Amino acid sequence: MPANLPAEAKHKWSEVAAARTPQEKIQKLEEFLSLVPKHKGTERLRAQAKRQMALLRKEIIERKQRKIGKGGPKFFLEKEGAAQIVILGPTKVGRSSLLAAITNAKVEVSDYPYTTREPTPGVLQYKDLQFQIIEAPALTEGVSEDEFKDIQTLALARNADGLLLMVDLSQDASKQLSMIINELEKARIVIEKPRAKIEIEKQHLGAGLRITIVGRLVDCNLKDVENLLKGYRISDGIVKIYGEASLDDVEDAIFESTIYRPAIVIANKVDVPEAAEKLHDLKNIIGIQTKIVPISCKTQTGLESLGKEIFESLDIIRVYSKEPSRKEHSPKPFILKRGATILNVAKQIHSDFYKQFAYAKVWAERLTFSPQKVGLSFILEDGDIVEIHTK
Repeated sequence: MPANLPAEAKHKWSEVAAARTPQEKIQKLEEFLSLVPKHKGTERLRAQAKRQMALLRKEIIERKQRKIGKGGPKFFLEKEGAAQIVILGPTKVGRSSLLAAITNAKVEVSDYPYTTREPTPGVLQYKDLQFQIIEAPALTEGVSEDEFKDIQTLALARNADGLLLMVDLSQDASKQLSMIINELEKARIVIEKPRAKIEIEKQHLGAGLRITIVGRLVDCNLKDVENLLKGYRISDGIVKIYGEASLDDVEDAIFESTIYRPAIVIANKVDVPEAAEKLHDLKNIIGIQTKIVPISCKTQTGLESLGKEIFESLDIIRVYSKEPSRKEHSPKPFILKRGATILNVAKQIHSDFYKQFAYAKVWAERLTFSPQKVGLSFILEDGDIVEIHTK
């Protein structure tokens, strides 16, 4: 992250964050860039600002086209289902074939490169969940650094809940995967869970700054964090720091630049003779958190496990609600992050529901007896049934 940004640049970033329209945001970003010194420590920040301006310019063009009836490709798709998963990969690795094989999407599968021009969605059914799977246009080397290339593919990755990184085992799969990860990292998207998670919720109510730390600060203290935030004119808001965070991590969160997206490597054409050796090579490129799933779109090998693999990679759980007056629970589950509590369910039912909370009953196979009477801090697991009672 940038070291010692001048005060004028920090103040200008607060104006970028407050900008309401794409035109205004572009203007403020240009002013911000003019105040950022050019040196190695600011290279990524400057590249990020330029990518953001390029996307905003494309958004302005797309809006004008829609107004005059010239639709053009639609690159940003509303999220549907339990999660939005984007298939990323270079051309000719089988992205369209995969989407056609695991979803209900009508896809053009062609022998020609770069067939997919715009994002194509489909739905993958897993148990009682539906995942929205999106095939992104082919990822090309250098796209993260060139504002004139179709950087919408990387924008799709930033907006997604998870990624499928697809490579072809009949080609140089290691080179393909290295290129994908390199372009993601240049766009400040990481697939390995970071040591720290920082949430900054800005407010403008004069309520002051409230900082919650679940973990510890590394090489800095609470006062350092407060001073950094105030330097960017963040004097009202809630800051939550989880894990081990440095001052650079906090500054990174101000720009909302580096984000984590859980990913699975999809290794297509597992039926080719050299597949085993190439799978072994792929493991040397990724960390232990990222799983490799060998498949064959041609023979349908390995496709049956993809729903389960996606579910587990997202680190989510399904929790079912039950009304006290009914015998059966709701067929549609709440989707929560692993580690969620009764409090999280109560807030999902209604934003103020937890304020009238009295107690809850939980049905679960892991409990000695069901239902069990619990409080707001009870940690839930996948498949739990919850019945909340209010005062």
